[in-house]
Amino acid sequence: MYEIDPDRLDLAREFRDKPFGRHSGELQRVINRMRAGSNAGRLVLVTLERHKRWGLGRMGAQPGDPIAPVPGYEFTSYEEAEWAVFKLRWQALTGRELALD
Repeated sequence: MYEIDPDRLDLAREFRDKPFGRHSGELQRVINRMRAGSNAGRLVLVTLERHKRWGLGRMGAQPGDPIAPVPGYEFTSYEEAEWAVFKLRWQALTGRELALD
């Protein structure tokens, strides 16, 4: 399985600057790795108010389990929400906090 190099901050910057649309091949591999694997416990974005507010949720162990809200994460920009999830997944997969904002 693809391992994310925690020193490749250029890829994190690329995502931060353009979270949607086409990405470089290397960044796409990072994104694919972040989205691979079991859905159990996966962080997801949850719409709190359509087109206005989003929060973080954690998927349950089984399909159909309710998504559990993750306290302390609320966003008024979808881009900001995507960046927050990217940083959390980066840390979970590399063991390093992503110190970019």
